[in-house]
Amino acid sequence: MIFKNNSGFYMKLTVFAGTFNPIHIAHLILAESVRTLLDLDKIVFIPSYMPPHRENELADAYHRLKMVKLSVCDNPNFEVSDIEFQIPGKSYTVNTIKALYSKYPDIEGKINFIIGADAFLNIETWHKPDELIELVNFIILARQGTPDAEKIVSGIKFKNINCAILETPVINISSTYIRNRIIKAKSIKYLVKNNVEEYILQNNLYILNDKTN
Repeated sequence: MIFKNNSGFYMKLTVFAGTFNPIHIAHLILAESVRTLLDLDKIVFIPSYMPPHRENELADAYHRLKMVKLSVCDNPNFEVSDIEFQIPGKSYTVNTIKALYSKYPDIEGKINFIIGADAFLNIETWHKPDELIELVNFIILARQGTPDAEKIVSGIKFKNINCAILETPVINISSTYIRNRIIKAKSIKYLVKNNVEEYILQNNLYILNDKTN
């Protein structure tokens, strides 16, 4: 585990945002790894309502929200927020973080934001990255046994970034992989929680598409 500029961490509110299309066990394993490594009380999952870069085969936002709720319902350390459903327009992360500060005015210190190494290395392409960097502490996930951590440290282009770089398990499961299995009528058992698998099948999610990412 590598820490950098972590003196500003208060561990009061930690968020894990994404399209979760669908949420799968790797998301849950990574979130739990972060929680235990940093001794966090809670991690708040935030499904994106209207992502700026729309994915192919993107399920309706309310389905994705429901699947996240089903995935975390048995873990008292995980919560779900629908805050992006309350913000008009595209779901830019900087706007979501600002809305969280407004909703929780008693937050001590900065919000902690979980982000993958690849996404962080492209942070300058995000909407208003300078503002976002001022608003959060980044928890950056580096794949264990890879040069990700070194790349992250050398790739930081902004000054005054508060971040923790955590080495996490390598889990080669993606939402794209799961969607493609559904399209091909293959089993997704153990790739997602059982209740999520049932929800996907009951609502015919992803099976009507014949495109492959």
